[in-house]
Amino acid sequence: MFNLKRKSFKKLDFILLTSVLLLCIYGIIMVKSATLSYENNRYVTVQILSTILGFVGILILVAMDYQIIGKLYIPTYIFSVILLLAVVLFGTGKNQWGANSWLSIGGFTFQPAEISKVGIIIFLAKFIDNNKNEINLPRTLLKILVLAGLPILLIALQPDLGTAVVFIFFVVIMLFVSGLNWKYFGYAFLAGIVSLPILWFKLEDYQRNRIFNFLHPERDLSGSGYQAMQSKIAIGSGKVFGRGLFGGVQTQYGYIPEKHTDFIFSVIGEELGLIGGLLLIILYSILLYRLIKIAKNSSDTFGSLMVIGFSAMFVVHIWENIGMTIGLMPITGIPLPFMSYGGTFNLINLICIGIALSVSVHKEGLNF
Repeated sequence: MFNLKRKSFKKLDFILLTSVLLLCIYGIIMVKSATLSYENNRYVTVQILSTILGFVGILILVAMDYQIIGKLYIPTYIFSVILLLAVVLFGTGKNQWGANSWLSIGGFTFQPAEISKVGIIIFLAKFIDNNKNEINLPRTLLKILVLAGLPILLIALQPDLGTAVVFIFFVVIMLFVSGLNWKYFGYAFLAGIVSLPILWFKLEDYQRNRIFNFLHPERDLSGSGYQAMQSKIAIGSGKVFGRGLFGGVQTQYGYIPEKHTDFIFSVIGEELGLIGGLLLIILYSILLYRLIKIAKNSSDTFGSLMVIGFSAMFVVHIWENIGMTIGLMPITGIPLPFMSYGGTFNLINLICIGIALSVSVHKEGLNF
C-alpha cells in the first residue's frame, strides 16, 4: 500500500507542488483581505487549517499507490450518490444561497457535491479503464451515461445547475480522451439543442434573471444585476497595479456580495490590478500544464483519466468563475480553486492534487 522509494520520490512533480502551495498562500491572503472588515478571523483560520490538512493528505496520497483507490471505485460511487441523495432530502441553504446544496451535521456544514466530484471522477476513470476496449459499444456507453447521469440529476434537483455543468464537462472530457467516437458527441449536441426549451422552463426565476443580465448587463442594476456590475466596477477600478492590498474601496466597504467566495477574483482585480490577475492565471496555467503532462505520461488508462478528470474540473471552475466576474459568463455559484473561501472545497482540491502526484510518482510513462 505504501511503497514510496527514494527513486520514486525523485519523480515527484515539485513544480506542480510549488504552484499549488503558492496558490494556497495567495488564496489565504485574499480571503484575509476580503474578510478584513468582519468581526473575527474565522474565515482565514478555516482556510489555513484546510490547507494544512490538504498538504498532509497530499503526503499520505503520494506515499500510497493510487491503484488502491481504483479498487474501491464501486464503494466510492455508492458513497458519492448517497451523499447527494442526502442533500436532496435534508439539504439546507436555499434561503441564503438559492439552493439546498449543504448538509449540516453536528454543527459542521459542508457541500457534499464537492466530495462527490472526486468520487465520480475516480469511478468513471476505473469504469472506463475496465471497459476501454468496448467504449464505443452502445450498451457500454449507456451504462456510463446512466451511472454518470444519476449524480448530475441529484445535483440539478437541489437546484445547483452550475455544479451540474461542472460534472457534465469533466464527464464529456473523460469520454473524449478515452476515444469515444465523434458521432456520439454529435448526437449529444443535437439532443442538447432540442432540449433547450424544456430546460429553460425548468429554470428558477433567479436563474433566468442571471441569463437575462448576462445578455443585457444594464437590465436591473439595483436588483438581480447588482453583483455583476459591482464586480466589473471593482476590477475596472484596479487598473494595472490595483488600489493596493487591503485598500479596495468596493471590497472593504462591502459593495461586492460574496466577496470571499464566488467573487474573490473581484477582490484580486481591485486590490492587485491586472498584474495580480495575470499572476493568478500564470499559476493556474502552470498547474494545468503539469497535470496534463502527468496524464500524458501515465502508463495506465485509470491514472491518466483520473488526472484528466481533475484537470477538466479545474478548467471549468477557473473559466466560469473568472468569466462571470468580468462579464464573459453568466453568474453561477462556482468558486475559484485554492482562492475562494471554503474548507471542504479547498481540502478536496488538494486531495485531487495528491492523487495526481501519486500517479506521477508510482507509474512510469511510455517513451516513444
